Amino acid sequence: MTTLLIKNVWLNGDIVDIFIEGNTIAQVGKNLAVTAQTTLDGTRKAAIPGLINTHGHAAMTLFRGWGDDMPLEKWLHERIWTREAKMNEEDVYWGAKLACLEMIKTGTTSALDMYPFFNATARAVDEMGLRMTVAAAQFDFFNKNNTETTKAETLQLFDDAKKYGSRITFSVGPHAIYTVSAELLQWTRDFARANRLLIHLHLAESRAEHDNAVSQFGLSPVRYIRKLGLLSPELVVAHAVWLDDEEIAMLADHDVKVVHNPNSNLKMASGFQFKYEEMKRAGVTVGIGTDGCASSNNLDMVEAMKTAALQQKAWRYDPTAMPAQDALDCATANGAKILRLHSGKIEAGYLADICLVDLCTPAFTPNFDFVSNLVYAANGSCIDTVICDGNILMQHRQVRGEQEILDRAAAVAYRLMEK
Repeated sequence: MTTLLIKNVWLNGDIVDIFIEGNTIAQVGKNLAVTAQTTLDGTRKAAIPGLINTHGHAAMTLFRGWGDDMPLEKWLHERIWTREAKMNEEDVYWGAKLACLEMIKTGTTSALDMYPFFNATARAVDEMGLRMTVAAAQFDFFNKNNTETTKAETLQLFDDAKKYGSRITFSVGPHAIYTVSAELLQWTRDFARANRLLIHLHLAESRAEHDNAVSQFGLSPVRYIRKLGLLSPELVVAHAVWLDDEEIAMLADHDVKVVHNPNSNLKMASGFQFKYEEMKRAGVTVGIGTDGCASSNNLDMVEAMKTAALQQKAWRYDPTAMPAQDALDCATANGAKILRLHSGKIEAGYLADICLVDLCTPAFTPNFDFVSNLVYAANGSCIDTVICDGNILMQHRQVRGEQEILDRAAAVAYRLMEK
């Protein structure tokens, strides 16, 4: 079993050592009397749990800057779906590798992702050493033949996923209620429950989605999926901007998890009044996501925490809304709960997913309140070292194979846009 010792690191106001055995934190304390195969000097660094990005589309790094400043529906139909239709597995693989590199560089160790070509994403994540719940993306566009094809593909991908290690978890990803039929949604519900899988769904993202659901189904998005029986602890909904209080209560009653994607919502003008305080009071677990780089332009969870907190304060006219600690909890402990991981804290027995923050930067000078500085002053460049599953993925901001990933992903992206 491999062992790793982090010496003299700042954690919750104290200078401590962190001892890791295999993929688990074994001990946390001052001046630990242990020896390890590898020792890291944590002097002038702070330890935080690895950040958890609970909604993304990894390979959309290839679309960064492609189709900016457009309405959501036009953006999807004219700029995104037309190019995605031309993508192959190799394209997705290099886009996902670039996403993994970006997540490592900005302190994310775990993610929930949804995109076509499941195996391409899973292979990239497996190679890069991160932890990810990868959703098999499902679309049938209300076509019966597509419905049956998608069911068969989902079953095949469920079997394919077994060849990956424990860091890769399979989930199902019906895209949205406007791209997936009721029949496929209900089949996915039953399949997920039978196999204890998460269901990853876009829901109530925009006013147009809400209004179209009322027109097409006679119900708002949340009420529609309640009618279909989808509300359950397995369900993770992304965005959930257009909700009323009754719908929030429905989500809470069924232990549905919600992911706030502040940068994407703002950039796509999907809505800005995300009801975090109402969800928190109701008992809904809320995580934070970046969404894909086509709509948020980066995968920096430190930046996403700041935007989430500032957005709450702005629309409520309340500077006490979503304190910095809440934002950090959403990006760590809440994310772990959503992904069913024993992580999100730096304590004995938890998974060894840890980031070391460089305190020798302007953002942490002076350092009256570390969490406030992390959320309000810093960005992902403050991350010096990343450990996932007990393995060092980045040290002194260096990631193995970084230049090749940048070069190959850029070449793929330019070629894709020329097709």
